Amino acid sequence: MSMNQTPRGERTHIALFGKRNAGKSSVINALTDQDLAIVSEVKGTTTDPVYKAMELLPLGPIVLIDTPGLDDEGELGQKRVEKTLEVLAKTDIAMVIVDSTVGVGKFELGLLEKIRDRKLPYVVVYNKKDLCDLTDQIDMSHSVCVSAKTGEGIRELKEHLGRLVPEEQEKLQIVGDLLEPSDFVVLVVPIDKAAPKGRLILPQQQTIRDILESDAAAIVVKEHELRETLQNLGKKPKMVITDSQVFSKVAADTPEDILLTSFSILFARFKGDLEEEIRGVKALDSLKDGDKILIAEGCTHHRQCDDIGTVKIPRWLSQYTGKRFQYDTCSGNSFPQNLSEYQLVIHCGGCTLNRKEMKNRLSHIKSAEVPVVNYGILIAAMQGILKRSIEPFPLAAMILDEDMEC
Repeated sequence: MSMNQTPRGERTHIALFGKRNAGKSSVINALTDQDLAIVSEVKGTTTDPVYKAMELLPLGPIVLIDTPGLDDEGELGQKRVEKTLEVLAKTDIAMVIVDSTVGVGKFELGLLEKIRDRKLPYVVVYNKKDLCDLTDQIDMSHSVCVSAKTGEGIRELKEHLGRLVPEEQEKLQIVGDLLEPSDFVVLVVPIDKAAPKGRLILPQQQTIRDILESDAAAIVVKEHELRETLQNLGKKPKMVITDSQVFSKVAADTPEDILLTSFSILFARFKGDLEEEIRGVKALDSLKDGDKILIAEGCTHHRQCDDIGTVKIPRWLSQYTGKRFQYDTCSGNSFPQNLSEYQLVIHCGGCTLNRKEMKNRLSHIKSAEVPVVNYGILIAAMQGILKRSIEPFPLAAMILDEDMEC
């Protein structure tokens, strides 16, 4: 991921839903003025959700999601429909594409009910206006009539989508709201065999950008350089932010009068629910031999021999609790619907997921009454430095004081 690109997780996700051959792919091509999606008269050309990150004025950076038809048939078709409905969990704006020559049916009505239940902004797009214009017959407050073939109505559709983008009262920040202009922050970034060649990982990139946008300064060091760097700076930094895997060493090398936290904990607040995950970490003390734990990651990556999710965390948990557990893992878009067999869910920071999908995952976990914690909070708790690492966040610190001592 180039630092000049907006990460997918920070883009507005616009998903297109509808029956096979309603023209979803044609509408995408018309919106983007490019042949991004395969178009065919054969029903079911799109077989899996297709994601395309791009810039679309007046919306800015977005992800368009083209989904299979909701009337797909057979056993394989049903699986495609299930995948399509999973897309709702990450959708910021829904577009329901209707073939104007056929009209709205039970598929569209059922989907609209699901969209309204989730309180998602949406627009019904009546395609094939060149064959049948329904402008005078429909509620135009939630609908637009277009012809993907001729381009008629596409500009109006873009403007309608622009009005649906939620305007946040307060811009969410990773760490910038904790900083003043002219503050500086030291970031501890290990460079080992697990680090991607030639670049920083996404949370580190995004945090640096957030610091600079706040008119503060970022100093990046490896863990073995931290102590000497702090001694030579001549001025106390506002905060030290570290990769969770070297939390213990960084805590030992950072004076107590300097705030300390991790990238993962910052992302628990930025995309997840820091307070809920602080409550979840107390489940560590009640785990029993043989309990089942789900370790979930938002991205798919090549796992190293000492991978944090599948190797390090299970090893540290056994050392901390003295017990043996069963583990399941999931990554990328897959996330189990049935969580009843788990006593704990451990989730990554979710840097590649958009905020809506991360919130939906946490809501799903909470409704299953399973405690959840993320990597950084768990590691800090096992290393006895959780209280210190959430000191910058008063509400989370208060919850920790009420619930447990770490």
